[in-house]
Amino acid sequence: MPTALIIGAGIAGPVAAMALQRAGIDVVVYEAYPAPAADIGSWLGLQTNGLDALRAIDVDRTVSGMGIPTPSIAFRTGTGKVLGEIPTGRPLPGGATGQSMKRSDLHRTLRDEAFRRGIEIRHGRRLVGITSGVDGVVATFADGSTAAGDLLVGCDGIRSRVRELLNPSGPRARYVPALNVGGYADLVPPGDRPGVLTMTFGRRAFSGHIVTPAEQTWWFASPSRRDEPADGELGRISDAEWRYSLRRLYGVDQSPIVDLIDATPGPLTGWTTYDLPAVPVWHDDRTVLIGDAAHATSPSSGQGASMAIEDAVILGQCLRDLPVPRAFARFEALRRPRVERVVAEGRKSSRLRSVGPVGRLARNLVLPLVLKHAAGTGAESLAWMHQHHIDWDAPVTAGAPTNQPS
Repeated sequence: MPTALIIGAGIAGPVAAMALQRAGIDVVVYEAYPAPAADIGSWLGLQTNGLDALRAIDVDRTVSGMGIPTPSIAFRTGTGKVLGEIPTGRPLPGGATGQSMKRSDLHRTLRDEAFRRGIEIRHGRRLVGITSGVDGVVATFADGSTAAGDLLVGCDGIRSRVRELLNPSGPRARYVPALNVGGYADLVPPGDRPGVLTMTFGRRAFSGHIVTPAEQTWWFASPSRRDEPADGELGRISDAEWRYSLRRLYGVDQSPIVDLIDATPGPLTGWTTYDLPAVPVWHDDRTVLIGDAAHATSPSSGQGASMAIEDAVILGQCLRDLPVPRAFARFEALRRPRVERVVAEGRKSSRLRSVGPVGRLARNLVLPLVLKHAAGTGAESLAWMHQHHIDWDAPVTAGAPTNQPS
């Protein structure tokens, strides 16, 4: 049986391990951190295309009911004006919609399911080097240990060591010019509907929130900041400093964000986000990149987790039906156009969040029309993003795609 080394146990790693196992490959996952890390105040969207990909390998039921069903996203201005509302994708057969969920919950659930399927995850293994040859690939870790396999899959995120080794002079992570802070408040803004993700273009900064069926509100705030914070800088900002600056930024808006901040237990902590320019090399004869290691997108796209999951499943199909390295080449041909389009869409959406007075006026006039088209079925709709279907049983050949919009 072929063997695969999976580097990284975030979202892409466990899903890749399960997909490759289903394809008849023996897998072990290697994770740099000594134990799973918590994500305080951090939540994400898992869209219908991501759920569809999990369904292809019978993993969707493990995340079913874990998050908040989120069938639509509403957009408002800081004055309270509604700009429009768009669906997060056509429901899957059976009625499943996109979900909002805590990042740590998704990580834990995917790791637990991989473990239940007999997949080993070894923590405290930080990759430092890769040696490839005709007989396979050897990974070397910071503790001096090594592991050998027939192939290696880099699922080690936006700071990927695997990507650095494949692209010594390639692109580095690109700072998205905004800070992020968020939390969970036992407060429901008047008039808000559970399950509708509300995005607000404030006068000074962008924010979002969603009400859960349990009458809790999850929220995030994204104050603009052009220069990238130095290492450790955000960790030195106190809870009181965050609250003071956020109240000043958002207090000018007709939005519930200040009330949500006040109702959230501390401490508030901040983080930065990044995306990636196009990565020239995705693979060599023994190693391949997937997920954020290959194509991290701005959170504005809402597709980071779903793209990683799609990658993992389609890589499994390619390795099931084609030998290495032809499987890697076919994987890249199938995935690169789609994911780079998603990255571009996320970058474009990020720019709408922080504009001056003239830009706000133009955005607020044009965005209702853009949202109307995005919610439709025409060429400008987002159906290409959300209605992406993977049929696990479809064979992969040199010229046959394995997925298509439904």
